[in-house]
Amino acid sequence: MSETLDIKENVCLAPFTTLQIGGKARFFVEVHDESEVAEALFFAADRKLPVFVLGGGSNVLISDRGFDGLVIRIAICGVTQTDSAAGVVFLSVGAGESWDEFVAFCLKQGLAGVECLSGIPGSVGGTPVQNVGAYGQEVAETIVSVRCVDRRSSEITTFPNRDCGFSYRKSIFNSTERDRFIVLSVTFGLALDGAARITYKELRDRFGGSRPGLSDVRDAVLQIRRAKSMVTDANDPNSLSAGSFFKNPIVSIEEYHRLKDRFGGVPQFPYERDHVKVPAAWLIENAGIQKGFILNGAGISENHTLAIINRGSATAADVLELKSHIQKVVKEKFGIHLDPEPIFVGVP
Repeated sequence: MSETLDIKENVCLAPFTTLQIGGKARFFVEVHDESEVAEALFFAADRKLPVFVLGGGSNVLISDRGFDGLVIRIAICGVTQTDSAAGVVFLSVGAGESWDEFVAFCLKQGLAGVECLSGIPGSVGGTPVQNVGAYGQEVAETIVSVRCVDRRSSEITTFPNRDCGFSYRKSIFNSTERDRFIVLSVTFGLALDGAARITYKELRDRFGGSRPGLSDVRDAVLQIRRAKSMVTDANDPNSLSAGSFFKNPIVSIEEYHRLKDRFGGVPQFPYERDHVKVPAAWLIENAGIQKGFILNGAGISENHTLAIINRGSATAADVLELKSHIQKVVKEKFGIHLDPEPIFVGVP
């Protein structure tokens, strides 16, 4: 064992996830600074152990068998202003900081750029990995750089925004360089006294033609998310989820028109050139799977079609069975494959 790190054995991982599902980690350690990350990686390499990096546990499904290696839980905290220029304030944020607490902090400082991302569970370090987005904003719009440690070389490197490969729910960290880098901190550039973002339909409808403040938008987003059980709440069983379980599929304009010709009013959102996003929730509902649908211990949230929930005693196998059922039904009706959003750990 490490002489300085508090490495534990046979730690149940379910309590560290919003789904409350998952077996035991053979080894588990919480790290609070960069030197502890390096020491944890050395511990794993010395014993030839696989490594899984755990943040806020909000976008992960862990196998019932657990993880036969070292789970590193990132708890690096701190928010530091590094610079400011032309109405933009730059903040370096530890990967272990609560994302929603960081959003609240920014709004109190009059910093715009993340207000629509209120209420999203998880930690700051997870946001660039998936390019977290909601209600008309993505973190890619405000991320300046991402500081990481390379698991292959143990060297620390900083990726400027342009090198992160950001696109819809995607970055190099979950695609071409998946499982290679551990996020240590993220630097954001936020607009001082900037205007709130009001582009999402639900927000436009709520505010009409007015110009709400940043806190008004945060309150509205939180209300919308709570109504959909998309804010973690111990008193709401529908919030035992990993958030939106499926990505909105991106299809070509030609494929979209084929869908529209066959099925009528298929909704869509523009996405880059010659492509659109089709709402996964619409596909699921129109394939015959409604809110509140149950399959064994898992189910669809009663308040949000995209959320697969733990009904209290669900296993990872239950969630996977429901996932596969939804994918099968949607594929058979629409010919579209739904890609899941969560990271699967220890799952074949």
